[in-house]
Amino acid sequence: MVMTTAAQLLTQQFLAWIDEGERSYADGEAWRRSCPHFAIWEDAISDGLIRFEGGNEMRQSRLMLTPRGRALLQPK
Repeated sequence: MVMTTAAQLLTQQFLAWIDEGERSYADGEAWRRSCPHFAIWEDAISDGLIRFEGGNEMRQSRLMLTPRGRALLQPK
């Protein structure tokens, strides 16, 4: 039996949200403020699940899933 933690579920929800449409850095940063007890935003960056693309400044960049992040959304 596989146990899923609240943080893992929130990470999957965060990745699915990014995958649904174009998201900016500022859009994604809202996750940091809304999940203060979980480091979903920071973990997704440090774990290589998301990347920033385009824009001269980070706040103008779009959030994109990396292949590793996309793989987490695939059914097992």
